[in-house]
Amino acid sequence: MSPIIKILNVKKFYKLSRALNGVTLTMNEGEEYLIRGASGSGKSTLLYLLGGLDRPTEGEVIVNQKNLVELSDEELAVYRNRYIGFVFQFHFLLPSMNCLNNLLLPARLAGFSKEETENVTTRVLGLASTLSVTHCLEKFPFELSGGEQQRINIIRALSLKPKLLLCDEPTGNLDSENSKKVIQLLRTLAKEFHSTLVVVTHDPIIAESFHNQFLLKDGILVST
Repeated sequence: MSPIIKILNVKKFYKLSRALNGVTLTMNEGEEYLIRGASGSGKSTLLYLLGGLDRPTEGEVIVNQKNLVELSDEELAVYRNRYIGFVFQFHFLLPSMNCLNNLLLPARLAGFSKEETENVTTRVLGLASTLSVTHCLEKFPFELSGGEQQRINIIRALSLKPKLLLCDEPTGNLDSENSKKVIQLLRTLAKEFHSTLVVVTHDPIIAESFHNQFLLKDGILVST
């Protein structure tokens, strides 16, 4: 397996805190990884750097042979749209759009051709059927249950077959049984779409099922 991610001596400082203090790690293409640690350990900050949502204070973040530090804001926006799928604890679905339009928004923002958009539409309709949310597509997010919103969010994250599927506490609002189901779903879909899966969690039950793990403590990588 070839590395898709190289984090090299990354530091991230805020005015009153040091979120990351010299993290170096690699992740291989197509594999599953879990980043764990207590609240405030820097795990979400690391995920946001991988997703191009933030920039490091020092160090390099190299994803798919691109050094994100060197990219402009516009180039980072394209990177997030084309290469990254995000699944957050909260869903961030646009309330003014029905669910189908929410699912097709990444393709529209990417400026896809009509044929490419049709391919994405076919993909999201198939995933909606697989995840039993076809009946939600014409509804607005506020009309859905929390579980339905979560499944719509997962479909949106996978709509463009991302190289990286980044999940920040995706089971934070769920009981243990549903947490296991969601994690298994993410793993199955990541394999189907040949995505590298990176999950951030503090849940020890979820952590037990991942072979590849990174433990952060006070912004420092303390074990792998």
